[in-house]
Amino acid sequence: MHFYELATLDIQMGKAADVAQGVATFVGEALTGRLLGVWFSDIGVLNQVLVLREFTTQADLQQERERVLHAADPFYAQAWLQHLSVDSYQGFPFLPEVATGAFGPAYEIRTYHMKHGGLPHVIAAWENAVPARTELSPLTVVMSSLDGEPRIVNIWPYESVNQRGQVRADAVAQGIWPPKGGPQWLTNDMASLIAFPTKVSPLQ
Repeated sequence: MHFYELATLDIQMGKAADVAQGVATFVGEALTGRLLGVWFSDIGVLNQVLVLREFTTQADLQQERERVLHAADPFYAQAWLQHLSVDSYQGFPFLPEVATGAFGPAYEIRTYHMKHGGLPHVIAAWENAVPARTELSPLTVVMSSLDGEPRIVNIWPYESVNQRGQVRADAVAQGIWPPKGGPQWLTNDMASLIAFPTKVSPLQ
């Protein structure tokens, strides 16, 4: 089982490349954690850079969170930063370690808020459904929140926005998706973002 940090940086317009370079430097100085993705938002909320990191233990994640909280210039993005949000997650237990490489470049980052008590049911539903679903297109990660409201974040890479639409339609038509037994544990509070990798992102 792995732990994850998803940082969302709201930035000045047109500064994603500059912010990404700062992120790469800041993360490179960390004593723990593995950088997975650095994306800029393209469809959804704009002018955002999203940073996904993986940690072996929750203690490692917390150690790096403390460094971010106490940093005078978090992610070396202060010059362009409007707002910073950092959230902690735990990967679904049946998933392997995230493999980096070229799987995109169109990444969909979906957030679902859950009803209280729903997490075990959602995990079980996804464990049953993911093998067939990932035959259509790969899954980067699905993870549940460790703080704040109960929610899950799932990240899917696609060759293009058009391919995303086709794959999702095929999954529904074949009865593969959504996971049976999962949706009734979700609320109507859902969001989706399409983001593309910056040059420093291990996930491309």
